[in-house]
Formats: sequence, C-alpha cells, structure tokens
Amino acid sequence: MNMYVSNLSFHTNDEDLRKLFEQFGAVATAKVISDRESGRSRGFGFVEMDSETDANAAIKGLNNKEIEGRAMSVSIAREKPNRSNNKRWH
Repeated sequence: MNMYVSNLSFHTNDEDLRKLFEQFGAVATAKVISDRESGRSRGFGFVEMDSETDANAAIKGLNNKEIEGRAMSVSIAREKPNRSNNKRWH
C-alpha cells in the first residue's frame, strides 16, 4: 500500500521516513520529495509497505503525530493521473 505523508519537517530525509514507518512493519520504499532546483525537501513524501495491515497500523499510529514540531499527515496515496489521456486542442 502506498501512503502519502505530508507536513514533514524540512530536515526529514528518506532514511528518517523509513525508520518512522518500520516500527509498524517492513517498508518497501520511503521517499521524501525534493525541489528539483534547490534540492531542498518539499515537506512531503511517499512510503510503500507490502502489508496492508501494517500500512493501516502506520496510518493510525502516525497520522497527526508531532515530529520535529510538526503534526504530520498520513493517508492512502491517490493514483497519479494518467497524463497521456489529456488531449490538447490545436
């Protein structure tokens, strides 16, 4: 299950995010999204866990939890829209 994690501290990195979620089970991937130009964290990321049960426990245990003075938000990630279906009119 893929989860969207927002309101992260700008100091949080991929490994920090992984460690936070590993207390609930095995983490397949953990990625903090960075600004392309500056390389700075954008304050959100994605975590994927293979077990839906573990992911639900992580959502319940970490949603609104304060980390470095910020209450992070954890929810199920929505599917990325398929841009190939967007047609342009000429």
